[in-house]
Amino acid sequence: MSAHAPAYTTTASITPTQRGESPGRRILRRTFRNRGAQVGSIILLVLIAASLAAPLLTSHDPNAVDPTATLRPPSWEHPMGTDHIGRDVFARFLYGGQLSLRVGLIAIALGATVGVAIGLFAGYYGGWLDALSSWLTDVLLSFPDILLALAIIAVLGPGITNAMLAIGIAFIPSFMRLTRGNVLAIREMGYVEAARAIGVRDWQILLRHILPNTLRTLLVLLTVGIGSAILAGAALSFLGLGAQPPTPEWGAMLNAGQKFIRQAWWLTVFPGLGIFLTVLAINLIGDAISDAVAGTALASGKRTG
Repeated sequence: MSAHAPAYTTTASITPTQRGESPGRRILRRTFRNRGAQVGSIILLVLIAASLAAPLLTSHDPNAVDPTATLRPPSWEHPMGTDHIGRDVFARFLYGGQLSLRVGLIAIALGATVGVAIGLFAGYYGGWLDALSSWLTDVLLSFPDILLALAIIAVLGPGITNAMLAIGIAFIPSFMRLTRGNVLAIREMGYVEAARAIGVRDWQILLRHILPNTLRTLLVLLTVGIGSAILAGAALSFLGLGAQPPTPEWGAMLNAGQKFIRQAWWLTVFPGLGIFLTVLAINLIGDAISDAVAGTALASGKRTG
């Protein structure tokens, strides 16, 4: 209620928000009121839709070689030109987008699942489990994500599956730390102590009371983490440690096109633009979610106060 509103209200004038809108819906509404989130969502939806509709948007096989059509500039037949062995860059861009997006989603899902699970148990039970996980988190966070992923790839070997696994493992410490910090604060709340007092089982307390109250802050890390994972996957493929030829992937396409950057600019510009726009869109949405979470928490604090 605003500062200029009357102290009373009628039932007819009560809005859905005033009738007890859930925090999740409030965050969603605040997020998509943000102009940056609107722009980011449009960009991301276009890229996702184009990647998923690749068989409908192009009739070219992304791996089909045509020695008579090498290094052709963009045209009606080849909207993004062809590469040094005559493959259609537009087809490779679309199919490469599928793989790049999949790498980001699977890697961050792995990191979030393992990190949140360990953080929940460590923060709730404490003791040696908390001490061990805190020490492990501190050690792993001392390495940049991409450096940690490189170290894991060095052990597992190159390949797109190993790259997803390495990136996912590299993100586990961030989710562990954030979840543990939230749990340490939430487990002392009155409703958690009341649940313990009436004999509610620990797993029910974790799943019904603690986990839902950590999701708001985890949502920010999850969203921004997808963009970082896509960027890390492209970096590993660029270095030859992720997707292997002839698999189309944006980072691998950048690596293949760098030798021809002066004579065929389209080989690097289009995959680079795909990475840039995807990460930019996700970061715009992540920033909007961060603002929405902070605004919702502030509003809740004022109502409670």
